[in-house]
Amino acid sequence: MLARRLVGLATRQAPLVRPAPSPPLSRAFVPASFERVTNSHLVHVAADTLPAKGPGIIRTSLKYGFWGALAFLVTFVYTSDPVLDYFGEVLRMTRDPIPDSETLEMYEPESPEEREIEDYINAHPLAAELRSDPEMIESRPHLKMPALFRHANFTGNTLMGKGRVTVPPVAWADAHGKSITTISHLGTDMCGHPGIVHGGFLATMLDEGLARCCFAALPHNVGMTATLTVNYKAPARADSYIVLRATTTKVEGRKAWVEGRLETLPAEGEQPVVIATAEGLFISPKNAEVSLGLSSRRDISLADNGRAQKMANVYSVK
Repeated sequence: MLARRLVGLATRQAPLVRPAPSPPLSRAFVPASFERVTNSHLVHVAADTLPAKGPGIIRTSLKYGFWGALAFLVTFVYTSDPVLDYFGEVLRMTRDPIPDSETLEMYEPESPEEREIEDYINAHPLAAELRSDPEMIESRPHLKMPALFRHANFTGNTLMGKGRVTVPPVAWADAHGKSITTISHLGTDMCGHPGIVHGGFLATMLDEGLARCCFAALPHNVGMTATLTVNYKAPARADSYIVLRATTTKVEGRKAWVEGRLETLPAEGEQPVVIATAEGLFISPKNAEVSLGLSSRRDISLADNGRAQKMANVYSVK
């Protein structure tokens, strides 16, 4: 009997005890908390745990604008000298360009090889013939470019030096942009096939030479290549002298058509060999006056009309 009671007590389940209900919240407590109902129980979340409201768009804009202006001011202070040098060079180049005669004194050979090449060009009969023509102006065109810009120039710096274009080319051009002749020496490091100057560089010489030929005939003395056609006639040997000859054939407003050729610089008693011929169209940009800093549209119009009339007389262009 006792054993049966003990088994009954062991298998009997304990009565289910329900939790006491939470006390109701007062109305005064509701604004200071955030309430939601979950499984019939009230869960309280303190108001200070909610995400804070971010600053307004005006305040954010003012903050970033202030730091941006401060960064610009600091940068300008630390780089003011290069900035002023850059704009100073631009102004000097457009308003007071380097004289042609001065460029002839800016180069001094640095090696016996350069001295030998320089002397050969100066003593050649072609140079003497061109110097005797009063219509021709002698210069080294690449040295007319300010040093600030020349260091990043393809033909004036990258391709200039030992093994490449050994000395700065010498040019003779007339004042009206009608013709130009240049003499260059090409070194041994400009080859495509062994011992033969790369055809792409010959095209570069023609592109630049023909464009420079017509600069004086175009508004603002500047032009961009529109078309260029090159015909190769013979290989150009490395470590040799090359002559470029170009002639402006027609000018119409901002457009100029030029023909030219590359040929060898012959020794005494020899005839030049034509290496390549070319013809191109060069156009003066409409916005060229911006870089020149001309004062007004009226000044630009008068300058263009006067140059157009002058060039029409020179080239018989209507």
